[in-house]
Amino acid sequence: MILPSQFITRTKALTGEAFPLLESALQADAPVSIRINRRKGIRALQAEPVPWSDSGYYLPKRMPFTFDPLFHAGGYYVQEASSMFLEQAVRAHIKEPVVCLDLCAAPGGKSTHLLDLLPRRSLLVSNEIIRSRSHILAENVTKWGNPAVIVTNGDPVKAGRLTHLFDVIVADLPCSGEGMFRKDPNSIQEWSMDNVTFCAARQRHIIHDVWNALKPGGLFIYSTCTFNMEENEENIAHILHTLGAEALPIPVREEWRITGALGKDFPAYRFFPHKTKGEGFFLAVLRKAGEGNEEESLSAGGRREREKPAPAAVIPDEIRHWLQYPDRFRFDILGETIQAFPMMHEEAYRRIVRQLRVVTAGIAVGKVKGKDTCPTQALAMSAVLNRKAFPSYGLNREEAVGYLRKDALVLPPEMKKGYVLTTYNDFPLGFVKQLGARANNLYPQEWRVRSPYLPPIYNELLSFLYTE
Repeated sequence: MILPSQFITRTKALTGEAFPLLESALQADAPVSIRINRRKGIRALQAEPVPWSDSGYYLPKRMPFTFDPLFHAGGYYVQEASSMFLEQAVRAHIKEPVVCLDLCAAPGGKSTHLLDLLPRRSLLVSNEIIRSRSHILAENVTKWGNPAVIVTNGDPVKAGRLTHLFDVIVADLPCSGEGMFRKDPNSIQEWSMDNVTFCAARQRHIIHDVWNALKPGGLFIYSTCTFNMEENEENIAHILHTLGAEALPIPVREEWRITGALGKDFPAYRFFPHKTKGEGFFLAVLRKAGEGNEEESLSAGGRREREKPAPAAVIPDEIRHWLQYPDRFRFDILGETIQAFPMMHEEAYRRIVRQLRVVTAGIAVGKVKGKDTCPTQALAMSAVLNRKAFPSYGLNREEAVGYLRKDALVLPPEMKKGYVLTTYNDFPLGFVKQLGARANNLYPQEWRVRSPYLPPIYNELLSFLYTE
């Protein structure tokens, strides 16, 4: 790896005598880490834990995740270890249910993490500015299985019109990517001082655009995956001085070897790959000035907020029975889709749909096709799926990968006709429709595994993932 000369000069000034260690670390292989989904039933792994995350683990090498059915079932998420430090920020400062916005959320690492971390009865709005990436985000969030989420596609200006809606905004802002050099060689080619300057300015614009949506007294969690001060400490100083925010500390352990703010006296947290086992990362927690008033902020949209919502759709009991605790959800029919959304968050949902394009919300339970209603992939992935509502059929590894490729399946003839939930190691994968001599594979076309390859060493590499 050949580092840009200007990057070397600037980063030497930041790190001093430690720069050769950083340079050496950037030439080494990047560590591989995952975060398990305990909601899906995985309790622990036979692997090295990520010290600052209760559900993060380092793997000995990169695995063929594409060919692991458990990965597609939402059993774990492949996420860079340093970015899991978000967990410490949430645990330190969020104790009560919140409405949280993950502003720049694709592909979904922090959103799926937040769905595990936020207190019960919280709502996550997971937003992506780029439309094509919002569908990748929706897929990953759907696989994680928590229904208390709305995936949206909109720019920060539109999000900012949701006056005082959010208790927390998490912004992993687009940056020059210096911390990802060893994982993404293209980021080296794209690096320049002009790009650093451009990214720093864009980050400030994004913050100003969305700041109005944060409640007084609310938390803004700022992060990047870059080293320079322009995109990190200098932008935090700008928020403190211009917007009147307060930087909050996060308890850390000395053995984590996290670096504090450089050249500033406020709390901030830097990850250098020669000191911590992970990529370059920066995070700071900021509290907006003032005290929140929940009743006032929920009605900030004006008189329309006091209007009663339209009556919920009448859904047959058989379909309501597809969910555990159906009485906690409002059911609506949107086009051909039957949607179930947590009742406790209806008012926030009504405000959000006026400003942001909703990609998915809650659970898309079924698709209406004539007189039939077909259960969806989102239902199969949901942690509140009532598995007693469907017969199930367990697949072996080859059959499961074939199902994920959308190959045709042949189920035993004794299986009754109708919708059948396929599973792998008892993890739901999706539905088929048993027709008798054959079964229709209902796995989403856009999610299918496209490669025909199946690694022969699969079991050896991934067996430790299935520890109870």
